[in-house]
Amino acid sequence: MAATKDPRPCSIADALALVGEKYSLLVLREVCLGNGRFDQLVRNIGAPRDILAARLRRLVEAGILTKRLYSERPQRFEYRPTQAGLELEPVLTTLREWGDRHLRQGSDLPMVIEHSCGSRLVSVVTCRACGGAVRHEDLTARPQAPGWTLSGPATA
Repeated sequence: MAATKDPRPCSIADALALVGEKYSLLVLREVCLGNGRFDQLVRNIGAPRDILAARLRRLVEAGILTKRLYSERPQRFEYRPTQAGLELEPVLTTLREWGDRHLRQGSDLPMVIEHSCGSRLVSVVTCRACGGAVRHEDLTARPQAPGWTLSGPATA
């Protein structure tokens, strides 16, 4: 089957176009951990400096991070998450937990996140309306993009 000229309109694809580039989510991980200075980011992520600078520029332009001057001479900046950046933190948490379960398989965990109650955080996605845990079998997708069905373009 040939690739369609116009792929399915999708907020996941839109989000990945912004934060799906290599190192972008790792930048956000570090900034959310409080490591927002460029040298910290280079050290903790291992990204080449030029690529890291490009990712930081893109995340600032998109309103996910803010850039704040912390030294005049030499001029140095630190990065902090905006509200939009903080709203991605549960995505990072869920992705980390998935990696712990499926890729670490019982080995020592590189990071544990604790909730303010003192317990290790195990996140659960819930429905805001009923409070029930989100499970695949309870979901129904309803395409809203004109000309699209669950299986693809309506004209195909």
